Amino acid sequence: MNNINNKIAGLELAQICWVVPNINVAVKFLTTTLAIEGFPQSERMSAQKLGMTYFGKIVAGEWLTTQSYNGGTFIEIVQPVFGQSMFHDYLTKYPAGGIQHLAFRLPVSDFDRVTNDLREDYEVISEVDHPIARMTFFDTYQTLGFATEIMGITPEGWIAIEQMQKAR
Repeated sequence: MNNINNKIAGLELAQICWVVPNINVAVKFLTTTLAIEGFPQSERMSAQKLGMTYFGKIVAGEWLTTQSYNGGTFIEIVQPVFGQSMFHDYLTKYPAGGIQHLAFRLPVSDFDRVTNDLREDYEVISEVDHPIARMTFFDTYQTLGFATEIMGITPEGWIAIEQMQKAR
């Protein structure tokens, strides 16, 4: 097995994602105790609407999410609502919640090269092809203790990232 550090070396850490049982409690703690500001109202997301796969199939799954840009990294909070997803799996295994994945970004032109290398050694949990990014989530729990997301950012995505950073 190839070393995961060699596969993701040089990629930029883009996001830390916590999966929690109560998004409002988590946001309040991060905002008031750790002074991490800028979380917008949470949004309800649907795997079916996103076209997000779960072990190769699109299944019913919904969650609440919000995200803040802080110190060069996005902080994402997710609360599973119903159905199946990697977020639901995580909260089932760890009912108190925790860091479920780290996301690393690169230009979409390099996405296939990096993800194809990772597919050799790690199972794909979820994938989504969004106008601002292609995203693949790998099962790196045994290696790193969390899942690894690779984000191939499209030209439109770089513009969206810049706007989110400026809004902060």
